[in-house]
Order: sequence, then C-alpha cells, then structure tokens
Amino acid sequence: MRTDWTIYLTFLGAGLIMLLPRNAKNLIRWVALLTGAAGLALGLHGCIVYDGTGFVHLANVSWIPSLGVRYHLAVDGLNLPLVLLNGIVCVTGILFSWNIEERVKEFFAFFLTLIAGVYGVFMAMDLFLLFVFYELAIVPKYFIIAIWGSTRKEYGAMKLVLYSFVGSAAVFIGVLAAFFAGGGQTFDILEMAKNPIARHVQVWVFPLVFAGFGVLAGMWPFHTWAPTGHVAAPTAASMLLAGVVMKLGSYACLRAAMLLFPSGLAHWQWWIAWLGVIGILYGAAVALVQKDFKFIIGYSSVSHMGFVLLGLATLNRDGMSGAVLQMFSHGIVASLLFAVVGRMVYDRTHTRQLDELGGLAKVIPFACVTFVIGGAASMGMPGFSGFVAEIQVLIGAFKMSPWLAALAALSIAVTSAYILNALHKVFYGEDGRDVQSATAMPPISVPEIVGAVILMATLVIVGLYPQSLLNMIQANVDSFLGGMR
Repeated sequence: MRTDWTIYLTFLGAGLIMLLPRNAKNLIRWVALLTGAAGLALGLHGCIVYDGTGFVHLANVSWIPSLGVRYHLAVDGLNLPLVLLNGIVCVTGILFSWNIEERVKEFFAFFLTLIAGVYGVFMAMDLFLLFVFYELAIVPKYFIIAIWGSTRKEYGAMKLVLYSFVGSAAVFIGVLAAFFAGGGQTFDILEMAKNPIARHVQVWVFPLVFAGFGVLAGMWPFHTWAPTGHVAAPTAASMLLAGVVMKLGSYACLRAAMLLFPSGLAHWQWWIAWLGVIGILYGAAVALVQKDFKFIIGYSSVSHMGFVLLGLATLNRDGMSGAVLQMFSHGIVASLLFAVVGRMVYDRTHTRQLDELGGLAKVIPFACVTFVIGGAASMGMPGFSGFVAEIQVLIGAFKMSPWLAALAALSIAVTSAYILNALHKVFYGEDGRDVQSATAMPPISVPEIVGAVILMATLVIVGLYPQSLLNMIQANVDSFLGGMR
C-alpha cells in the first residue's frame, strides 16, 4: 500500500503545472485531471487492500530530532474513507472547473497544493506534521477565493482565513501544552496517547484543541465563516470547502483532541453534544429562510456537520461510526449540490436568488435530476449514503440521551422543507426574468456530466452497500474506544 504517494504525486502535479506555458490551458487542465485521478486511484486501492483493524504505517522517519518531530504517515479505517473522499472531490472539482479561463495555471496549481495538504492532514500521525499540513491547506484557500470567487470574495476569503488562523492559534497552544505535559519528548500522536496527561491539564487543553479544530468543522457558534466562504468561493472551491476542508477540522478533533485527552473529553462530552445539536437545528432553520440558492447549501453544510460533532460526542460504536461515515457522505453530497448551484445554475443564469429563477427543469433537465438526487441524499432518504450515516448518529445519540436524538431528528423535516422549496422555485416554479431562455443558456458540458455522475454514483453505491466503508470504520472505532479506556 503506497497511499502516501497521493501527497507526493499531487505536489508533483502542482509543480509540473507551474512549469507549463501559461497559454497551454488544455494541457494544464489535463495534467491537473490526471494528477487528481492518480490520487483517487491510490486512495481507492488503499481502501480495497486494507483488510483489518490497526494502522498501516507508510512512513516513519525522524524529521526534526531536537524537537522529537517525526515524518510519520499512517492509514487505518478512520482516515482511509477520507483519503478516498479527497480524491473524489479533487477529480470532480477539476471537472467542474474545466471552464475557467482566467489564470488557469495558477488556479490549478493552488488547487492541487490544497489537495496535497488535505491528504497530508488525513495521514499525519505526528502532531507537528499534522499542524504543518493543516496550515498548508489554509493558504491556497485564500487565493482561490480572493482571485476566482464572487460576491464579496475578498471579505469571504479573509474571514475564512482569519477564523482558520485563530483556531490554529488555539490548537498550537494546546499542542505545546500537550507536548510539555507529556514530557517534551515526542509529537507522535500514537506515542503521546500511551502516556496519559494529568486530568487537570486535559480539562483545559482539550477545549482549546477541540474548539480550535472545530472552527474549521463549522462548529456553532464559530460557523459564520462557512456560509460566507461558500458563497464567495468559485464552484470548485465551494466543493473543496464543504467536501473536504471542513472534514479537516472534524477529523483532527477525532484523531488528536479525542485520542490524546480522554479525560478532558469526558469532562466536556455533553457540551460537545449540545453544541452539535444546536448547530444541526440552527443551520437547518437558517437555510429554510434563505433566498440565495448558495446560502441554502452553505447553511445546510453547517447543519449536517453538526451530525458529525454529535456522533463524535456519543463515544459509542454507532454514533462514532456514523460520524465518520457522515464526514464522507456529506463531503459527496455538498460537493454535488454546490456543483449544481455554482456551475450548472449560477454560471448560466448569473443569479442565485430563488425569486429570480424558475422553470429550469425544462431548459437544463440534467441539473434538475442532479439536484433531486443530491437533495434526496441530503434529506436522508433511504438508498443514499446520507440515510445510513445519519441513522447511525441518531442511534448513537439515542443511547446517550433520547432528547438529543429527538431534537437532532427534527432537522430532517426542516431539511426536507428547504430542499423541496428550492427544488420547486428553481426548477419547477414560474419562469423568472429571461434567464431560462434556451438560446441564451449553454447546455450541460461533458466534464460537468462526468463529474456529476461520479458523485451521484458514489452516493448510491455507499447507500446501497454501506458495509463497503462501515466494516473498516466500525472495526477501528472499536479499537479507538478501547484505547481510550
């Protein structure tokens, strides 16, 4: 298994693009696509050949000996699904960016650099290394949004980066505290977990690290960067932000904060659960009253990420397995919905206001079908990955507290309401302005069709055969919980 080559090949692809002539736009696109496809193939191969619990160590060498920092990469059943998710979103994001004409070279170089950083975060088993990859993923986000975005793009980019860096500062303080409290010998996560830190230290360090990473996961009340950033970002960046960047925060909460500070987790467990439920209900309620199509999906992402936090807080097999599967499922769902809103609808109509849209099912029927499938998965309809993930979280939450599960389940009805309302107004409502003119609107392109089919097929495959991911997730959740006791 050479899953770590996803990092190296993606960096190599970004470097190769920077060496290509600026006017070789098609060649740049194909290099980016082939690089993304290679990463996806490696991630898929890793999931297929992984045959049990425990870690497969890909690299473990000394990096900064004086600080005890190691270049340690490993995969298990908790991060392999996210590596696969990153590959899928990378390939489809490139396909939905095929129409970009402005500074194509820089766009795809930043895009692949961000993807490489995400791969690194998911596989890093050294806290210092994880932090380096985590910060590496932040910088390209700013430029992608600020240069190629729309709708107050500079504001959206700056807000996202400022929130990210504030969260990172809290994490950095927590990481240093954990390092010195653990003896100041190593940043290796697995080694640090073997030497428990004093409970009184964990109680104040845990919220720093968890909330610091939780900012990027869209945790309420630190979520406000997410809808703003999604709306300002170009389509591919919206797919990346909702699809994988928000998962960096939730994964790091699981891998670093929860594993290293079990006593702190036990102390703050109920707070995390309630923040998750508030995020679920708040995001869904705000999405219901939005008039901007993209803001609806942006707040929907906040709501669905609340399921991840709630599942993690349950500390039982069902809830935590559902949380990991929800990271994967929401990444695919959000990518698909943002592709519809940003590329298929907005790029053709030049408006996202629900009252200015209508009748698009007659003009771009493929976009309508795609939104119906993505919307059904978002609503948690059986047969799609979202149903399996959310029902697992709700079962886990019920074991913790029936009230938590009941309140979280209310969001399913609200989600159905805002998805169906958007579907009606955008695709089946009365024709708005003249944006639906078939002669003024280009047809759905081949790259868009291929990208959408990949995402839709993933939702259905995982929905109908969830054990393809759940087997390795559940086995490793059992090991994770066993290691915390």
